Amino acid sequence: MQGTLEMIVSPALMDWWRDSGRRWGPSIAGALFGAGWWCWVDTVATSSSHIPFSQYLPGLIATFALVMINSVRRDELLSYDPYDEGTFCRSRFWLLVAYAVSLGAIGGSVLVMLHNGGAVASILQVAFILGSALVLFTSRSEGEGGASYDAF
Repeated sequence: MQGTLEMIVSPALMDWWRDSGRRWGPSIAGALFGAGWWCWVDTVATSSSHIPFSQYLPGLIATFALVMINSVRRDELLSYDPYDEGTFCRSRFWLLVAYAVSLGAIGGSVLVMLHNGGAVASILQVAFILGSALVLFTSRSEGEGGASYDAF
C-alpha cells in the first residue's frame, strides 16, 4: 500500500506531512473549506438569476459530511479489541455512512452542474469541502483520544 501511495505522492511530501501535518493540517483544512464556500458564494453573488435552495443542498450536505467524518476518532479505527462492546464496528459503520453522504453530495453537485448548463461552482465547492474533511481527519494524532492537534 505504501508503494502505491509513493507512486502518486512524492515521498518528500509524505515525510513533511508526517512531521508537520498536525501543525499545519487544521490551517490547510480551514483554507480549503473557506475556498469551497467562497466559490459558491461568489457564484451566487454574481448570478443574474435567482438560485433555488435545492442548489445549495450539495454544499450543505458536504459540510454535514465533514462533521460526520471528523466525529470519528482515529484510534478507534486503528485498534481492535474483542471486548470493546462494538466500538470498532460502530466507528467503521459511521465512517462508511459519512462516505456515503459525501458521495451523495458529489452526485448532487454534478446534478446542479448539469441543471445550470455547465457551471462548475457546486462541484468545486463540494470538492474543496470534502478535501478539507480528509485533510482535517488525517492531521489528527492517533494517540490520546485521536482528537488532538499541534497547532498552538
